[in-house]
Amino acid sequence: MLRHVISHLRRQDWAAVLIELVVVVVGVFIGVQASNWNEQRETDQKAAVFTQRLRSDLREEAWSYEYEVGYFNEVLASAKRAADALSGKAPLSDEALLVAAYRATQYRFNIRRRATYDELTSTGEIGLIRDPALRDLAMRLYTAPMFDSIHEEGMDNPYRKAFRMAIPYEVQNALESACGDRLVPTGDYKPIAHSLDHPCSPDLSPSAVAASATILRNDPHFLEFLRLRIADIETNLGNLTVFYGDIRERLRAVAKEKP
Repeated sequence: MLRHVISHLRRQDWAAVLIELVVVVVGVFIGVQASNWNEQRETDQKAAVFTQRLRSDLREEAWSYEYEVGYFNEVLASAKRAADALSGKAPLSDEALLVAAYRATQYRFNIRRRATYDELTSTGEIGLIRDPALRDLAMRLYTAPMFDSIHEEGMDNPYRKAFRMAIPYEVQNALESACGDRLVPTGDYKPIAHSLDHPCSPDLSPSAVAASATILRNDPHFLEFLRLRIADIETNLGNLTVFYGDIRERLRAVAKEKP
């Protein structure tokens, strides 16, 4: 091509020179455009994949959010039953007290589905999520400190520690086996109800039940710790349903979308 241009210049064949230059410019332009089109196509495909992955993660987060609310409502109900029994407001049998007191110690470890979001933010590619509402929901959900706070409070609350230290481990094992959490398959909403608050009968002798109930009834700290536990759970539920209520509603909307 260069040889042809030089030859045309020597002959002062300006029309031919112009044609050659136009061919070069057009060729370069088409090459650049083709490269841009390929790059844009790859970016679009990548954006579609990440958007689909993020929606899938958020659908699981929506289920987990409802599980969190349902589960802690049942923990709260058990804590109130145990507190009412210890205060004399609503007496319970020794076994019923023991079951309620055990369930009041429970907390749910919320396994987050955030691999896609973490990958996008760590690589600086969160902009691949072109739906601003979806992107905003993910950013608010995954940066909210609420879930970490709920987990830490559930694991470290003084009532749980006091119960675990005072009640014989054989009794705790029997309570966990018969009265602990029921398995809830990921994404299945129906078994959330009564996943903790279900009929049960621990395999314990009457004497073991009576001895453990006596420990609870005779130590006033258990009632004090239960009151604190109730207040903390109510605060957490308020955060989940009111303070972050808009996140919950937006997750519900994502969950209703077709995969």
